[in-house]
Formats: sequence, structure tokens, C-alpha cells
Amino acid sequence: MSSIDYVIFGIYLAVTLSIGFYHFRHNKGEEDYFVGNRNMKPSHVGLSIVATDVGGGFSIGLGGAGFLMGLSGAWLLFTGLVGAWLSAILVIPKIKKIDRAHGLMTYPDFLRLRYDKRVALTAALISGIGYLGFTGAQMLAGAKLASATFLQHNPFNMEPILFSLLIIAVVTIVYTVAGGLKAVIYTDTIQWIILLVGLIVVTIPVTLQAIGGFEVMKATLPQSHFSLTALSPATFINWMITIIPIWFIAMTLYQRMYACRSAEDAKKAWYIAGLFEYPIMAFAGVFLGMCARVVFPEADPEMAMPMLIRDILPAGVTGIIIAAYFSAIMSTADSCMMASSGNFTSDLLKPFLQKRLKANPDSLRLSMVVTLFVGVAAAVLAARFTTVLNAILYTYSFMVSGLFIPTAGALFWKKSSSNGALAAMAGGGTLTLLLMTKIITLPAPLDKLGLDSTIYGIGLSALLFLIISPLFPDHIKEQHAHAHRQN
Repeated sequence: MSSIDYVIFGIYLAVTLSIGFYHFRHNKGEEDYFVGNRNMKPSHVGLSIVATDVGGGFSIGLGGAGFLMGLSGAWLLFTGLVGAWLSAILVIPKIKKIDRAHGLMTYPDFLRLRYDKRVALTAALISGIGYLGFTGAQMLAGAKLASATFLQHNPFNMEPILFSLLIIAVVTIVYTVAGGLKAVIYTDTIQWIILLVGLIVVTIPVTLQAIGGFEVMKATLPQSHFSLTALSPATFINWMITIIPIWFIAMTLYQRMYACRSAEDAKKAWYIAGLFEYPIMAFAGVFLGMCARVVFPEADPEMAMPMLIRDILPAGVTGIIIAAYFSAIMSTADSCMMASSGNFTSDLLKPFLQKRLKANPDSLRLSMVVTLFVGVAAAVLAARFTTVLNAILYTYSFMVSGLFIPTAGALFWKKSSSNGALAAMAGGGTLTLLLMTKIITLPAPLDKLGLDSTIYGIGLSALLFLIISPLFPDHIKEQHAHAHRQN
């Protein structure tokens, strides 16, 4: 990279930090910090959602999918369109109605209204730990990208990946701790614009010119790469069933629902997010992966696109695109950090301090301290305990397979009970982890289907939930009856 590339990237980091400090001066309380004072515009929320969902993993993963299977890889983000629009139609009207009555702050707040404290506490622990691990994963992804591109050397003689991780962690933690959700949403908006413009307006035309045009691509790549049906039914089912449920249980999304002024604004935001995921980002990502295969046919599929950026793009352009990649990574890291912090602060620590210790801490300061702790813990995991990090990331699958069915029941089934929800969380999540870690294996006929472990976890969760809820119903409470009426 040239000096101009470093200048461009430095400007990007400075702008990001300035947004965080601006909102640090204007945040007045916990509602400002965690739900943006409930007055965010749908355009900003929509771009923040897609920036968070696509993130570094999907940005690089899409390139890898395009490298391996061509245009068919775009179906990976079709799940985003379906999930966003289903959530807009089925979830947002119910949640915003309850939010107006109770002023919800977190995803477990909703479960606490519908079930009991045990369910809310369990969900908060699962969600908080899962997002902590996911924050670390994003930081580690950014560090690997930086150490392979422009931070290969540093004046402190540190290992490149550790120095890169330090830079990314400090910037992400500082602006997230300082600014809260408003800073996250506004920086996500800028980050998504940088990513979209960088990839579509700059990288695709420059890369096409460098490889000799579309005709060279057609002559070099397998014909199947230009088909939309070159993937197995099992792959398509896995993508749909393992990703769409996230739109029903993700703490990052509930925070943004609460941040919108009304249900109509929230719906607009979700529709915007869906369209940007598919077809816009979906085809841009896989197309660049296809271009990367033309230039680096023997490369690792997910590293080919970063190599393309490093070696093909001219000075100045490289800095913009590297900033775009970091935009994607940090937009996911900051949102996951806020989600984990919200769970630990609002759902776990603050109630404990108020009820057990009879303390009433300053909500804003407590939120900032916990967010700082989450960010530092995520960076430590990424730097020193990558095997533990992988184990913690299993919690993310546990979160989906354990929480989706109880959440759907809370939204749509009046006979659902707290005991049924707890059994569904434990049974579905545990089965998924056991299958993922190979502690148990599926029978041969099921294994041959090639379906993801999460699918079986969701299936067991549903079975347990439907059986145990009617057998062990909740005692009728006023808050439960009120929640039913809101639903």
C-alpha cells in the first residue's frame, strides 16, 4: 500500500472516533445509550441493520461463495431479504405495541413479560455470551485482514496480527463505549455507504478492467458459475433454516426495533435492510469472488478477494476498499458489543445491584463500564484464546436453536409456558452443540441428508416446547394476561 492509502484509512478511523465522542457529549441516560432515545430515522436504522448483518463475515464469506460456486452463492443473502421482511410483517407490530406500553430495553425484557424471570435470565446469559464471542470473532477477522494487507510491519516489533488486533479493538471499543447505540447506528450508516460504494462503484469496474473484461471471466470460469441453480437443495435449506430464525431472536435487532419511533418506521427500516442485502450486496459480493478466482485460482476461497484488493487495485483505491472491509467488520463488532453489553447491564447486573445490594447505580456510567468490559474481554479472547473463542461461538448456534421456538411461542401461541420455554432452550441448544462438537452423531440416513446441526436442534426444541407447555402451564399472572392482550 502507498502512503495515500494509509492517509485515507487514517481519515476513516478519525471520522469514526469523532462520531463516538460527539454522541458521548449528548447521551443523557440509559435510553439514549441502548435504544437511541427511541427516535432514530428508518433510513439510518435500515442501513445499520444491513451493515451489522452482512458484516465482515458475510462480506468475505460472499467472496468465498462466489469463488466456489459463482452466482448461486448470492442465495446466501437471500435469507436476509426473507428474514427481514418476515420479521417486519410478523414480529415488529407485536413488539412495538408491547414496547409502547412497557418501554422495553432488551430482547429478554420481552421474554420476561411473556414468561418468567428464569426464562429471561437464561436468554440473557445465552445472548450475552454469544454476542461476546461474536464480537471477538469480528475483531480477529479484522486483525487477520489488516496483518495480511497493510499492517504487516509496525514500529513496536509486535506480531502483526496482535498489533492489528490492538488497533481495531481500541478504535471499536472507544467509539462504541463513548457513543452507545446512536454512535453505532450513525457509524454503521457511513460504514455501509463506504462498503457499498467501494465494492460496486470502485472495485468491480477496476477489477474487470484489470482481468480483461467479462469475456475473460466467461472463458476462464466454469460455466456453472454463471448459473443461479448451481447449489444443492440441502445447502439452500441449511442457509434458510439456520439464518432466518436469527431475525426473530437477535438482540441487535430488538435494540433497533426499540430505537425506531413507531412500528411503521421500523418496518421501513427492515424493508430497506432486506433490499440492500438481496440483490444489491449479494451479487456484488459473489461477483467479486468470481473475479478473484480468475486472478488467483489456487488461493484460499475466502482470502482471494482480499488478495485481489491488495495486488490489483491502484494506489488510493486500495485505501478506500480496505476501509470498506473494516467498515463491514467494525459495523458487526460494535453492534454485537452493544447487544452483549445490553444483556449484561440491563438484564443481569442492574437488577442484581438493585434487588440484592439495594444499590441504584448511574445507568449511563454503568452501561459504559460494562460495554468497556465486554470490548476488552472480546479482544482478549481474540488475541489469546482462539480455541476458546471457537467454543464460545458455538453459543451463537445454541442461541438460535435454543431461543427461536420459545420466542415464536411467546409471539404466536397463548398456551406456551415458562417450563416449556426452558426445556426448549436447554434441549434444542444442547443437541446442536453435541452434534457440532461430534460428541454424538446422527444416524446414517439423517447424516446423508447433509442438513445443518441447528436444524435438528430447532426440531427438538419445538417438540419439547409443544409437549411440556400444555403439561406444565404457567400460573396465571396479571403480567402474563396483559402480554397476551398485547399479542
